[in-house]
Amino acid sequence: MAGKSLSFKDFSTPSEQLAHVAPEDLYPLPPPYDKLEDQPGFKQLSEDARQKFEATLDDTMVVNIPKPKSKEEEDRLVKQFISGLEKLFTPENNWTFLQPLILSMEHCARCQTCIDDCPIYEASGYNEIYRPTYRSEILRRLYFKYVKGGSWWEKFNNGDIELNWTLISRLIELSYRCTLCRRCAQSCPIGVDNGMLSREIRKLASSELGLAAKDLHEKGTVQQLEVGSSTGMNPIVVKDNCEFIDEDMEDRTGLKVETVWDKEGADVLLIHNAGEFLAWPDNPGAFALILQEAGISWTLSSDLVGYDGVNYGLFYEDVQLARIAMKHYEIAKKLKVKKIVMGECGHESKAMGVIGDRITQAIPRESAMTLMEHIVFSGKLDLDPSRNDFPVTLHDPCNLVRSMGVVEPQRKVLRYIAPRFREMHPHGVRNYCCGGGSGWAIMSQNNFMDWRLQVSGRKKLEQILNAFADEEPGPEQPKYVCAPCSNCKGQIRDLFDYYGAKEKSGLYYAGLVELIVNAMTNVKPGFIDWELL
Repeated sequence: MAGKSLSFKDFSTPSEQLAHVAPEDLYPLPPPYDKLEDQPGFKQLSEDARQKFEATLDDTMVVNIPKPKSKEEEDRLVKQFISGLEKLFTPENNWTFLQPLILSMEHCARCQTCIDDCPIYEASGYNEIYRPTYRSEILRRLYFKYVKGGSWWEKFNNGDIELNWTLISRLIELSYRCTLCRRCAQSCPIGVDNGMLSREIRKLASSELGLAAKDLHEKGTVQQLEVGSSTGMNPIVVKDNCEFIDEDMEDRTGLKVETVWDKEGADVLLIHNAGEFLAWPDNPGAFALILQEAGISWTLSSDLVGYDGVNYGLFYEDVQLARIAMKHYEIAKKLKVKKIVMGECGHESKAMGVIGDRITQAIPRESAMTLMEHIVFSGKLDLDPSRNDFPVTLHDPCNLVRSMGVVEPQRKVLRYIAPRFREMHPHGVRNYCCGGGSGWAIMSQNNFMDWRLQVSGRKKLEQILNAFADEEPGPEQPKYVCAPCSNCKGQIRDLFDYYGAKEKSGLYYAGLVELIVNAMTNVKPGFIDWELL
């Protein structure tokens, strides 16, 4: 389907509103949300509120982009942007993604094969500005003119783009309208990675202009390095939380559970996304119980950053990414552990298990998915799958599955312990992003939450509803979405709350380890408590 016309010249022309997504243009959802007037709060919207409901690029901004007060200030900012653009293509300034960046800049065939794979483009009603190649083409033209120059510019420029602060600010903000799920890269016949290009725009903005989403930078990596966690929990608070979690686990399972801290020489240093301790305490509690019952020597670290695997630098800034990655490495080395196991968090797994591993290359890393597969099929736990006799489907976190290839371990476990497991379609490496990727799940400035729930999360909600289409449609039959990623759980939580999915459709969500504990025969029945989910 053709997109709505929006030229590149429009992108550099000042206007109150560049583009919007009207509610009636949104991709239709299955019942019980197939009627627009049945979507949350729509009937009650005043005309002013309806304008905010219409997701726009200009009024959902998540980056605090300055407005130059003079022509001189604008010229200085534009020159600064050009300087940052040039640095993106030098090996001393881009030691992470230089080769794939150059290949993606210079070899796009403009076939537009990728656009049908973008859930945001589709869910927005095929709004041109959300086409995955749109922001890439703007960046590409700037690259050919200011980095390559000469004949390259003559070949690719068609004279309809002007470099000014309006264009730069919109380009930066538009880079935060991509979840970096990289589904488009997978469908490209030659591997052009538009998601990576969006990430590099964010990096340029942060490194050269000091512009980044506050939730990723100030409240994210800066707070994590200074306080110990992106959640704001210091070591004392996280230890107190774990004491309560241990006590609650013992009450509910009948087994004494004890979180291990700072044990030297342990086989496993387990690092969670710290959001689990606050929002989903059953998850770290279940990990502790499983590792204990499987007889695995393990520990958590109480050092700053050591108990939080979050690394939002992955989404916007190489230097911050490296600082946090080095902290994790130094802590593991200090404790003399044999390996790091990354908890149920997709971007933690990619940041620590792929990029971080290439930075330090000293201590083995393992995904919790492969460790759980080993434990479940080792015979160390006595499991009764009939305890999980309710419908279960699996959400595939983009960074874990598409970017890392960890596809089958979690499925093998679910096929064994969940007799009513069914796949979403598509699934595995063809999954759709939850809509909260690249840090979106923690972003809510202006009406950005409306945008990510109405637009970016739309395909995932449709997938979930369709996965349970053969079940009782109402809330009488609880339906479990297994989402082994903290970031994804945050987005799915917000989606379910926003659309009333628990009340209307009986939809619940949690991780993989909770299902394993629920199936353990030496645990009190009913660890999964629908009232608590």
